Amino acid sequence: MTTFLPSRRQLIAAALAACAFTGAQAQGDWPKGQTIKLIVPFTAGSGTDIVARLVAERLGPALGTSVIIDNKPGAGGTLGAAQVAKAPADGYTLLVHSAGHLVNPSIYPNLSYDTLKDFAGITPMASLPNMLVVAPNRFADVKDLVAQAKAKPGGFNYGSAGNGSATHMNAEVFRLAAGVQAQHVPFRGTPEAMTEVMGGRIDWFFAPMVSALPLAKDGKLKALAVGTGKRSAVMPQLPTTVEAGVPGSEYLFWVGLFAPAKTPKAVVERVQAEVAKIMTAPELKERLDKLGAEAFTMPSAQFDQFLVDETAKAQQVVKAAGIKVD
Repeated sequence: MTTFLPSRRQLIAAALAACAFTGAQAQGDWPKGQTIKLIVPFTAGSGTDIVARLVAERLGPALGTSVIIDNKPGAGGTLGAAQVAKAPADGYTLLVHSAGHLVNPSIYPNLSYDTLKDFAGITPMASLPNMLVVAPNRFADVKDLVAQAKAKPGGFNYGSAGNGSATHMNAEVFRLAAGVQAQHVPFRGTPEAMTEVMGGRIDWFFAPMVSALPLAKDGKLKALAVGTGKRSAVMPQLPTTVEAGVPGSEYLFWVGLFAPAKTPKAVVERVQAEVAKIMTAPELKERLDKLGAEAFTMPSAQFDQFLVDETAKAQQVVKAAGIKVD
């Protein structure tokens, strides 16, 4: 009987086919009931954290597994980002970060990761207007704040959720547009900054509306304006900073979802598709409306290009404002 032995080329082809099948099968089975961890590099109660929790409680059932939040605050969100950059690229450790993620390369010269190369953008999830908030009896309106700050250069201070955070960037865009000088005081997160504003130790703060709205409604904070280019549907009576007399002060604060760079494309696209469904569901839209937030999603490839463009814009603001790590 004649025995036909496969050639070396045939053996290699068979091996490659087996690997491809195994990889496709593994991706198709993902997440296999294994817990997915969303790293949030800010404190609980921050705008980024609130959006992450709204998505996590719905993403788990959509994927047939559990999704948990792990807050890793510190260093402007770089500590949590570094953890995800070094995590296995298997889809089980993801990062929820804000627009501040794109600022960090410009102010932290020795980052242990590359913001654009070490992450795969999955999708933005929501845009969150920042509210310019002050203590209830601190300023009458935006014009009053600007007038007092100009009359006493460097005599006032403003808070942020950390150097280079979206709250910091919004404040700097506003400060540059208004032409005022003031002292920046970074905090560990949004809740801490709001506490200091309420106590009168910080003069103003651009707080995410999702975090500040309840306090503003209770009269514990006074909202002067929103930092976005259009008014918020949840507080339509509140002017934008542009309408309040500071042209060029609008800023987009968004929260997005990222994975380690080499995460399989099939996993990234699966998560993107599920998050897009979640963010456009009527029930979640109603929740977001009450918080002053809006769904903001796009395909992963488009998001990657968006990140490149927004990083360039962030670098310009950092240079103009002279932002440095304190």
